Amino acid sequence: MKHIYYLIPCFLLLCDYACSQDIQEKSKTDILSNYNLIWQDEFNEAPNTNGTLPLPGSQWWFETGNHGWGNNEPQNYVDRILEKDTVAKIQNGSLIITAFKLETPYQGSDIISARMNTTKSWKYGYFEMRAKLPGGKGTWSAFWMLPKNIKSWPLDGEIDIMEYVGYKPGVVHASVHTDTYNHKIGTEKTKTIDIETAETEFHVYGLEWTEDFITGYVDNVAYFTFKNDKKGNKNTWPFNEPFYLKLNLAIGGDWGGTKGIDPDIFPARYEIDYVRVYQKQ
Repeated sequence: MKHIYYLIPCFLLLCDYACSQDIQEKSKTDILSNYNLIWQDEFNEAPNTNGTLPLPGSQWWFETGNHGWGNNEPQNYVDRILEKDTVAKIQNGSLIITAFKLETPYQGSDIISARMNTTKSWKYGYFEMRAKLPGGKGTWSAFWMLPKNIKSWPLDGEIDIMEYVGYKPGVVHASVHTDTYNHKIGTEKTKTIDIETAETEFHVYGLEWTEDFITGYVDNVAYFTFKNDKKGNKNTWPFNEPFYLKLNLAIGGDWGGTKGIDPDIFPARYEIDYVRVYQKQ
């Protein structure tokens, strides 16, 4: 990602700080007071009768392939079981997405991982995940959203609830991308928050999306917001269509691989305790 910094008058900085403080005072209880839980995956399936670990069920589908995914990522996303393990499994009440380094390349890549979509999509709501993030130089994990009927990126929009690159330990990102605001031209709307234990402890990553704003949270603290400019311009606010939820663990790529890939990160584990979706009553 590209970041551009400008000198800003002090009064604007003070205003931005005050606005952030107002947002942070809004607790999760306040957020959910007008919402109902409408969809969830707690990843609590029991082991199969033959002792093998269950795979994610019918609420998810896998995107597969080895073509860079627009970010020059070297991994191959698969939905298959290895001889002894798998890229996505349910174990001890969590979904475990694992990136492996293979001795023998598979379909042109010696790195495999998983990229998953919900089978359902939603317009507006509160979305959250409780997870422990993978560390190490080269990892790039995400919990994010793309439109159900996406035809063109970034025109149709993207919402990044949580992104984490291992070469920046403890720094969590939330962002939106539109035709006007996106990282390809250095104008993306993004913000970070420091979570020192992101790789060693579970944290809750949430996002409230309404017709007026998108606000990102970690452990119920708001740290990012993007407001609808109300101009009816898709270039700046394409967020009025249903979006899927997505989970993936990339390795390397234009952002995750900025500092290279440490060969000692494998197998890299992204552990998700649950994913939940709430909508207004």
